Amino acid sequence: QVQLVESGGGLVQPGGSLRLSCAASGFTFRRHAMGWFRQAPGKEREFVGHIMRDGQTLYGESVKGRFAISRDNAKNTVALQMNSLKPEDTAVYYCAATLKDGATLSRDYYDWGQGTQVTVSS
Repeated sequence: QVQLVESGGGLVQPGGSLRLSCAASGFTFRRHAMGWFRQAPGKEREFVGHIMRDGQTLYGESVKGRFAISRDNAKNTVALQMNSLKPEDTAVYYCAATLKDGATLSRDYYDWGQGTQVTVSS
């Protein structure tokens, strides 16, 4: 069955960096676009970024210029490099799979990981 497993979360100081990874299995990874979303307590799930099947990327406004998504089709993984982290980046981060290139809405994704906690605090 489809499985997405995020890793790499943790506690980091403001201005620091973290790299999240998502390992995919159970489907043909290269035929899917992938996305990252986040959800903070009491808030709605927010679009972070998306990588299309051909490697093109899209980002949410709040992370543009600070975060970068990449994929490795040989390893069936997608990564989220997060730089210049701010306290408002604190959230549970999820990766998700979609057949729709350019998808920025959570309803367009059909499989989700369990999430990994990122806490930005001094």
